[in-house]
Amino acid sequence: MAPSAPRTRAAAALRMKQIALDNQGCTIRRLRAQLATERRGLATTKKELEDTQVALEASHKVIAGLTEIGLSMSKKIEKMKVKKQLAEANHVECHQKFQARIHEAEDSMQAQHLIIEALVEEKDSLLQTIQGLQEANNAPAPFDDEWEEEPKNNRKRKRLRIFLWARER
Repeated sequence: MAPSAPRTRAAAALRMKQIALDNQGCTIRRLRAQLATERRGLATTKKELEDTQVALEASHKVIAGLTEIGLSMSKKIEKMKVKKQLAEANHVECHQKFQARIHEAEDSMQAQHLIIEALVEEKDSLLQTIQGLQEANNAPAPFDDEWEEEPKNNRKRKRLRIFLWARER
């Protein structure tokens, strides 16, 4: 049995080496499968990262656009505020000018009224003087207490003449 023993040992050694090679092959296949899984995971992660990058860039563009729109709107609002202030200032100025014209017209009308009153008083005074002179000279009175009413149109014309006369002064 001696001669078969070495063969058996050699066969056993070969068999052990074969088993070791088979185990290494399984380990290699398992590691390759893990590597493939990891690569797929990394590819998915890379794709997600690229998508996130694209979304982030788009978001930055939107933010930049909105910022630009906001600045533009702010400028427009400032311009509108300035226009509004100018319009208010112009309105106040026009209102003041209009009020000044109204006061001027009222003052003019008041002055004309005073002139008319003074003329009426002067007329009454002259009539009294004329009547006094006529009575002193025993002349018939050209005016008696019964006045003839002038037509309204004549009164309006006289008022207009007095107004125009006072205005020229």
